[in-house]
Amino acid sequence: MNQARPAVPRRDPRQMLRQLWALIALPLISILLALVVGAVIILGSQFILPDHTFDPGLAFTAYGALFQGAFGSFDAIVDTLVSTTPLVLGGLAVGLAFKAGLFNIGAQGQFLLGALAAVAVGVAVSTWPPFVAIPLALGAGMLAGAAWGFIPGFLKATSGAHEVVTTIMLNYVAVAVVAWMVSGPLDTPGSPSPITGVVGNAGLPIIFGRNGHAGILVAAAAVPLVAYLLYRTTRGFEIRTVGANPDAARYAGMRPRFLIVLTMSLAGLLAGTAGAVVVLGVTRQMTASFGTTVGFDSIAVALLGRSNPFGIVFAALLFGSMRAGAALMQIEAGIPAELVDVLEATILLFLVASPYLRRVLHLGGVKTGLEGTETITRSYGGEVVAR
Repeated sequence: MNQARPAVPRRDPRQMLRQLWALIALPLISILLALVVGAVIILGSQFILPDHTFDPGLAFTAYGALFQGAFGSFDAIVDTLVSTTPLVLGGLAVGLAFKAGLFNIGAQGQFLLGALAAVAVGVAVSTWPPFVAIPLALGAGMLAGAAWGFIPGFLKATSGAHEVVTTIMLNYVAVAVVAWMVSGPLDTPGSPSPITGVVGNAGLPIIFGRNGHAGILVAAAAVPLVAYLLYRTTRGFEIRTVGANPDAARYAGMRPRFLIVLTMSLAGLLAGTAGAVVVLGVTRQMTASFGTTVGFDSIAVALLGRSNPFGIVFAALLFGSMRAGAALMQIEAGIPAELVDVLEATILLFLVASPYLRRVLHLGGVKTGLEGTETITRSYGGEVVAR
């Protein structure tokens, strides 16, 4: 006799929409408010320029050019994807640490060390077959980033040294190491300024468009892998538990010290991969003053994406599209490309102020997006670190 299957309760569409709104409301409002602030700056800048005719539609012209430069053609879309790729990996590095209650400010240093290791190995194996040279160079960048992330994780786990302080200091150390290595052991003899050799066969191949390199696929693969780790594995559950309540994690038999070191090492690996992808797929060599804003932009990306791997993709795409479209905005509207930095900083400012926005806009059921990002040090309330 067939047994009747239990009825599966249907989810109320209105309830699902309310939950979706609770997730995206404040990030969306932060973006819109940042665009308003940018428009005010664009309009106000016209009064500074001498003999400049006031154009009330200049903000629309600038934003239209920004969008056109990011999505107006196939090559523009490819440029956007290339700009988005390191932001995805960097955002995952910061977001993964957030899940464990850690604030990884060191994505910048991990990015630089990953780039340095990748270019060093890439130059050394530049004449080897690509199927050997590329994995070696990419793997070197990943390992170097992981090692740079291991240091603050180990210090946190063993001495309670706050990861914000140690990672900021390590960022400066990374800049110095890059300058020393490129100016010394890796410098190309006879070059007018310090610069490494070209990575040659270790460079990531172009798979579509004029510069769409294979690193895009690396970032695309990293997103589901990190999501699977966090939400489908025991280790991911432990990472999230330590981030939510390290005392409960310890009493449940988990090892917060080990998880701190593991999470920071994995975060460094992701940021190092971002650096390796940039030097192997875009620049293909490195200068002593090699600089980027990817490490710091990744913090805003992780916050805007609510530390969710798939949310980070959309946040990185937003920031990457602004980077890609900034040049055309400057050409067509005469607005400096640095406006993109202002927009990104303003988005981050409104995200940090999201608890106040929620009260001002009467968004009682909307989450701020900062839940669960408290550090382990704060969670332990003065205790150095859990066993």
